[in-house]
Amino acid sequence: MSLQDQIDFDKQGGLVPVIAQDDETGDVLMMAYMNPEALEESLRTGRVCYYSRSRDRLWRKGEESGHVQRIHSVHVDCDFDTLLVRVTQLGGAACHKGYRSCFFRKVEDGELSVAAEPVFDPAKVYGSGKSK
Repeated sequence: MSLQDQIDFDKQGGLVPVIAQDDETGDVLMMAYMNPEALEESLRTGRVCYYSRSRDRLWRKGEESGHVQRIHSVHVDCDFDTLLVRVTQLGGAACHKGYRSCFFRKVEDGELSVAAEPVFDPAKVYGSGKSK
């Protein structure tokens, strides 16, 4: 039985959540989704490919920004419905808002604050639309 046959893509409409984690530091970089085709391409190429729900198509991480993710290992949770991808983040940032991690905001004493410095200006990389 292939890996794709073992993953439970049916729980969430044909997609599974994927956590991208920096292989060297252990930092959580982002969360996205994969469908069977995205998983197959990721395993075949060694470069992370996600399924973009907003674009309704495969999204090859870094296709616009150049900030790609190279796979070190892929892990499957106990229920076969979530993946953890340990990566090397090339280009310095995983987040389309210009931060290394999408988890750059922190809650302290019930207040939300920015807990990191941006790596790049998203308006310069994507134009004005994506930085919102």
